[in-house]
Amino acid sequence: MPKNLTQGSVFKTIIVFSLPYLLSYFLQTLYGMADLFIAGQFNGAAVISAVSIGSQIMHMLTVILVGLAMGTTVLISRAVGASDSARAKKAIGNSALLFLGTSVAATVLLLALCPFIVRIMQTPLESVVETQRYLFICFAGIPFITAYNIFASVYRGLGDSKSPMYFVAVACVLNIVLDYAFIGGLGMQATGAALATVLSQGFSALVSFIAWRRGKQSLRLSRSDFCPEKETFSSLLKIGVPVACQDGFIQVSFLLITVIANRRGVAVAAAVGIVEKIISFLFLVPSSMLSSISAIAAQNMGAGEHRRARQTLFYGAGMAVAIGCVFALIFQWLSEPVLRLFTNETAVITLGTQYLTSYVFDCVAAAVHFSFSGFFCAYGFSVVSFIHNVCSIVLVRVPGAWLASKLYPETLYPMGWAAPAGSALSALICIAAYLLLRKRGRLG
Repeated sequence: MPKNLTQGSVFKTIIVFSLPYLLSYFLQTLYGMADLFIAGQFNGAAVISAVSIGSQIMHMLTVILVGLAMGTTVLISRAVGASDSARAKKAIGNSALLFLGTSVAATVLLLALCPFIVRIMQTPLESVVETQRYLFICFAGIPFITAYNIFASVYRGLGDSKSPMYFVAVACVLNIVLDYAFIGGLGMQATGAALATVLSQGFSALVSFIAWRRGKQSLRLSRSDFCPEKETFSSLLKIGVPVACQDGFIQVSFLLITVIANRRGVAVAAAVGIVEKIISFLFLVPSSMLSSISAIAAQNMGAGEHRRARQTLFYGAGMAVAIGCVFALIFQWLSEPVLRLFTNETAVITLGTQYLTSYVFDCVAAAVHFSFSGFFCAYGFSVVSFIHNVCSIVLVRVPGAWLASKLYPETLYPMGWAAPAGSALSALICIAAYLLLRKRGRLG
């Protein structure tokens, strides 16, 4: 049953809608965190590095899929806001077709490119075999990852952010159980981590499908909804592709930074990999705010409530920035204890602490541009998000990390500042774009 997000307190609406979103992202992030944590308890730096590199690549693919699915969420939200059930059903059916083709093509292509991907990542020699095994299994499971994310985007477009949380919770528990069974019990190293991830994602997709079939949905799909419609496909791609490219470029920048780290040895590679996982956990707040703002603002846009849509942006950004400031402060003291949860190797802990204490400030700047990106998606200006992220990556993030690694080879602290500096540039571009669009009357 579609939920109305155009009435009541804006602040309360954001809290109620974003909390399940946040918990869903938290649980989804636990996949990689659990793999890395459990692998580190039973294996050394070589396997930690393999799981870190492999899970980072899979995280990149996942966020690209989530970005593409943003088109589905926004179109459904707009239709719900306009009380147009026919348009909502057409968006669901065409999204299913789009993601079916995408998942099959991605699986075939990535399986073929698996050895090449491992090479271009400059994977440390000790980790090559385990990284290849991890990626091959995960690439084969892409259809399961895709299926879950399309179901999640549909539910959220209908105003239901709780159901996806339940689906991923089941998968997360299963993933942790299988990690201990495969990695700890059977000693399967990175292979066990990959199998646990794929099997749990597949189970999550199955649960999502059963819940949809048995649920009392007011939108009953017919065969005609699955017939390709040029206008709907075009709208899905217009919104989703720039977001997918934006998220993809961000992850590519992370991978390039990982390559820079990998060339400095296995200890640096392991440290950077662990910190990236911690940062991905802290980024749950801005990520969930981006998605929440896009869904709520899109529904209000569809209902013609443009002032309420803008209020959603400002409330959401304020909350995300405040939480980011808290993270930035407390991790000046918590970085080393948190690193020790993942490994007992002194060199990795020292390097990771240096990297995390500066990198964590990205939580503040990113909160601003993530929130604006969600708002721009709701209004069909997702290309703005693509532009500011490309500028950030090309002008600051990657060259800044490379330069820091050359000028300060003995520490990772300066290298950690490249990310928040890039996000600061993105935030400035977003604010300028918002003011320009408002002046031209493009935001209602």
